This record gives sequence, C-alpha cells and structure tokens, in this order.
Amino acid sequence: MLDLSTTQLIPLYLAALVIGFAKTSIGGAGTIAVAVFAAVLPAKESTGIILPLLILGDVFAISFYRRHADWGLLLRLFPHVAVGVVAGAGFVHVVDDTVMRRSIGVLLVLLVVIHLARQRQLRRRGTAPAPMSPRKRHLTAIGFGFLAGFATMVANAGGAPMSIYLFTMGLGVMSFLGTGAWFFFIVNCFKIPFSVGLGLLSADSLLLDLKLVPGVVVGALIGLWVAKRIDKAKFESWVLGLTVVSGLNLLR
Repeated sequence: MLDLSTTQLIPLYLAALVIGFAKTSIGGAGTIAVAVFAAVLPAKESTGIILPLLILGDVFAISFYRRHADWGLLLRLFPHVAVGVVAGAGFVHVVDDTVMRRSIGVLLVLLVVIHLARQRQLRRRGTAPAPMSPRKRHLTAIGFGFLAGFATMVANAGGAPMSIYLFTMGLGVMSFLGTGAWFFFIVNCFKIPFSVGLGLLSADSLLLDLKLVPGVVVGALIGLWVAKRIDKAKFESWVLGLTVVSGLNLLR
C-alpha cells in the first residue's frame, strides 16, 4: 500500500481534496472521493483507509461551523444511527459487497426522487410544508438515522441520507453544515473500533493517510470559501445532484 505509483497517488490526492471540500461545503461531493478510493485501492480496504481522512475533514468542519448545530435534532438521530452502524458492521461479513452496494444505491436514488416529488407538490400548491407532528418526526429520525448509520458503515455513503433528512427538516445552509459537521465527526469516531475489528485500519493505512493530509486541508479551505458565497437553492441542488450521482455509481 505504501508502494503506490505516481499514477495511483495523484487520484488519491485529488480525492483527499474533495473530502476536505465536501466537509466544509457541498457534502454530496464526498461520495466521489469514496468512489475514487475504491477504484484505486481494494474496495474493502479503501473504506478503512478513507476513515481517518474523513475524521480530519470533520475536525475542520466543526471548527468552522460548530456554533450552528441543531443539537435537538442530533440527539434524536444518534440512537438510531448507532443501531445502523452495528447492523452495517454485522452485514459486512454476511452479505455480498455488490448486492449491498447496489441496494444502498437504489435507496439513495429513491430518497432523492421522493424528496423532489414532495417539493414539487408543495410548489404546485403554493404552500410551505406543514410542521411535522412529534410522531412523524420520531419515525423520520428512526428511518433516516438507521439508513445513515448503515450506509456509512458499509460504504461510507451516509452523507446522502443525512443530507436529505436535514433538507426535510428545513435547515438553512449554515445550520445544515454545522449539524452535519458534528454528526459525522461523532459517527465516524464511533466507527473506529468496528473498522479496527474488521481489519480495515492498520499502521500501513495510517501512513498512507499521512501522505494525503495536505489534500484534505486544501480542500477544506476551498470549501469554506465556497460555502460563504452559495445560496440555499443552489446549495440544495448541488447536494441532491451529487447524491443521485453517488447512488447511480453504487449501482454499477
């Protein structure tokens, strides 16, 4: 793993830059980095190698947006996310990787379609979305929390269901970024013992991560610049668009 050629390292550096950018700006872009790592490295090992880089990106994100988090929303999600992570770790050995990846891809695309259909219906009516009842909020948190935890453990694809959930909750750009930053920092740290137990993290993988750290740093700073200049409508369009791309990529 430490003897990668220049032609292999260059796309990994670019993917590391995308990780930093996604963490401080358009979160859906992170799935592109996941796909690059899986293409250059063995797919299973790539999920462990990318984890420390994701956590580094999370550190940058919470340093920039820590004051904007919706902690009530996060506390509702975390128990269900934890169940999803545990379930994902258990299924890594049981279910075929291809079937699992494609199933997640289908779910991500369906979630975007449902979200867009709902938004279109509201625009036709000319009304704002009605506030959710406490029961509906609870059920939504259970469903999206489990899916985000499961997808992030199996394929580092938790960003897509989380993005759609935050849009459903009506968060603005800064609240979206702050809530997402804390969410993924905590969840990615929670995943560490599972990744170690599954043999996905090693001394060699951490040394490779050290080589890629500059890419994450540069990407995070670029993302911060972009986030300050993008409006909510464009932000949502980019995130949803990249979510569809990531879902279709998982179907391959």
